[in-house]
Order: sequence, then structure tokens, then C-alpha cells
Amino acid sequence: MSQSETTAGRATDQPDPRSMKEYYEIAEQVLPGAGLAIYSNPDDIRFVVHKGEGARLQDVDGKWYVDYSMAASVNILGHAHPAIASAMSDQLTRGHLHFGNLNVPVIELAKELVDAIPCAEMVVFGSTGSEANAYALRLARAFTGRDKVMKFEGAYHGAHDYSAISTFGGGTTDMPHIANFPQGVPDGAGIPQAVQDTVLVAPFNDLEAVRKIMEEHAGEIAALTTEPVQRNIPPHPDFHQGLRDLCDEFDILLIYDEVVSGFRMSYGGGQQYYGVTPDLAAYGKIIGGGAALAAVAGRAEIIDQANPRRRGEDDYVFVNGTHCGNPLAAAAGLACLRELKKPGTYDWLNGQAEKMRREAQKVFDRHDMPVLSYGVASYWNILFRDAPPRNQADMDATGDMKASKEFDLELVRQGVYVLPINRRYFSLAHDDGILEESLRRLDAACRVWTARH
Repeated sequence: MSQSETTAGRATDQPDPRSMKEYYEIAEQVLPGAGLAIYSNPDDIRFVVHKGEGARLQDVDGKWYVDYSMAASVNILGHAHPAIASAMSDQLTRGHLHFGNLNVPVIELAKELVDAIPCAEMVVFGSTGSEANAYALRLARAFTGRDKVMKFEGAYHGAHDYSAISTFGGGTTDMPHIANFPQGVPDGAGIPQAVQDTVLVAPFNDLEAVRKIMEEHAGEIAALTTEPVQRNIPPHPDFHQGLRDLCDEFDILLIYDEVVSGFRMSYGGGQQYYGVTPDLAAYGKIIGGGAALAAVAGRAEIIDQANPRRRGEDDYVFVNGTHCGNPLAAAAGLACLRELKKPGTYDWLNGQAEKMRREAQKVFDRHDMPVLSYGVASYWNILFRDAPPRNQADMDATGDMKASKEFDLELVRQGVYVLPINRRYFSLAHDDGILEESLRRLDAACRVWTARH
């Protein structure tokens, strides 16, 4: 579903009676920084989204953008996909929030998740990826009787306190890079010291460092949490198998954060893609089809600690929420997964991403720009550097992160929507026509960049 290129990247008929300026005047009064979450754009490229169609977004002033954020990976089918719209519309006639009991869509979705996910023997539901990661840690702590957990520097596992530690280095914020392993650094104020003391931090792609920390804290660590691909940092060969082996050696649970990678890298997610099975995995984004839904999947003996029939027992784990397992999100998620399950889906999707990575590199080379276009599966990364980063410290120290951010903002000005210094995501709506247009707009951004530099 795509509009003609003439509508993308420039103003067309204004679809909203209020202008961008009017909306931002309101937003400045009622939203901190006139932004959402951690995102706030510079004044000259601020925009309020009016609608999404296929691989595009339109702002309230009528300008179209080719979208490579796709709601931070959520919209893998594309915006306003008819299968999801139909499923949600149908469910709305039956009631859309929690009934205080089981419902048909969530049972069907749970069965599909268990069938699809290698580690899944059972699942429990939540509402957000942050919740799913927090619940996974709670389940792991209860199961092992240990308090400490491990993560990797630069890894984002949600906004809960145990995740908001050592997420950002110098490349993505003005904070200086601090490598003081295994002591973590809070991402902001409000994280209690007691929480910080239970989180151990290691550099990604460094099995020796992981082993050293596990040896120093033997018998204290409940779980190690990792993403299959850590934002802009791909894993080295055998890194994930090495983590699995170390966790087995030290009797530590391995948790995969599949909030982004789940049902994106392959139908079985990152664990199927890399052939390594964790003990638990956190899910969100795609499994709700664009609505708020999350889950923790894993070994039955661990997940069953959240069994409501066990309330009152010493090892019962509290997992709850008004919207968890709501039928509207479950219906949307089930419709999404049924589309993704069709034969050939991931070969095509990952192939489109590989085509774009390859052709984009040719554009950068033609302009003699020191930029690397890389990624795995349906991820696309652009950074001013000559090789993929090994870990967060390497990304901060060896690449020009300021230039990377400035170029991403120029892409937005040219009508290609990306989140600066973040992964780009492909959808089933990113057909060859979208790729060709994107490459032309990428070329235009390069021409502007080289003229300024």
C-alpha cells in the first residue's frame, strides 16, 4: 500500500484543520519537552503524525515520510494492515478489555506462542515489553532463590528499575561512557542504590568478561538477560552458544529479551535464528499486532510459579494487570502472526532488508562517505564507522556518533523517517518501489551532507 513518490517528503493538502505549529504549542504546555518517552525532535523537523499507510507516515501538515521506525519494530505488516484492522473491528463488537477471566483470542494466541517459540512450554501475559522483562527477572529470582541479575552495557530491556542501568553510553546521550564492570550506572535519577547493587553489567560480545563476573559472583546470580541482537551491535559467531554454556556451567538462567526480535528475525525469533534456546524469553511489540500486549515464555516449571492456583505458597510469583491478555490485543496479535506464518514471509522480508543494506552502501561509497550500512535479518543500521561495533564502549569510542545522528536527522528532512542512531526496521509493505524511492532520498541526503562537510 503506497502513495506515489510525489506525495512523499513534501507538503500536500493539509489533512487536519490544526497546523503542526498549533499542535506543538499545545504539546509544549502539556507534555515534557513536547515529546513522547525519550524522543523529542529538533524544531525544524518536528511533526505530529496524522496517519500511517503501508510503509509510510503522514503528518498533520500533509507531508509523507517513508517509515523505517515502524513504531520501533511493532508494525511488521505495515501500517493499517487490513487483517489486523478486521480482527480488531470484529473483536470490538464482542468487548475489548479484560473480562476478568479467560477469553478465546488469548487462549488461541497462547497456543500459537507455545507452538512457535523454541523455549516456550507455557506463557504468562502482561501489557508491555518492560513488564515482560521485569516479570522474567522476578520469575528467575524466585526459581533460583538468588537476587543478582546480569545484563550487558548498552542493552535496553525496558523502563523498569532493574533495566534502567548502563543502557546509554556517550554515543546516544551527553553522558560520558563509564566502564566499571560489573558495577552499573543508573540511566537517570530515581533508581535506588539497593536496586543498582543487584544488577551486574558486562560488555557485549565478551565471553571472558562474562565468565569472570560469574566466577566472582558464583551462587549469587539468578539470570543473565540478553537481546539476540543488541540494538546496533550484532553478536559475534558462537557468542550466544557461549552464553548458554556459561549459564549452564554456573547454574544461571538465560533470558532472551525478544521484545524486538520475537517474530521479526524469524517466526521463532532470535532463538530460532541463532539456534540457541534460553530458559525464559520476554515478548511484546509484534505479538500484540500493534496493540499493547506482552508475554513471558519459557520452561513450564519456571512459568508455573505464576499459577494463580498457587497463591499463598512460598514460591508463588505475582503477575497481574487489568489489560494483560486482553482480547482486543490478542485478536490483533493472532491476526498478525497468521500473516507472518505464511510460507516465504521471512525469506522475502529479510531479503528486502539485505537488498537495502547492500544498495545503500553503494550510495555512501559513491559519495565517498565513511558510513557503514549493515545489519541482520530485517534490521538495517547506518553508522559513521568502518566495521560493526563489538560492544557499547567500542561504538562510543571508534565511530563518529555525532555525525551519525546529524545524518539521520537529514534523512528525516528528506522524507525518510528514522529514529537517530537506532535500528531501522522493514515491514511487508517495504516493497521494491519503496526501496527505490528510499535510495533516491538517501542519495539526496548524501548530497546535502557532502555539500555541508
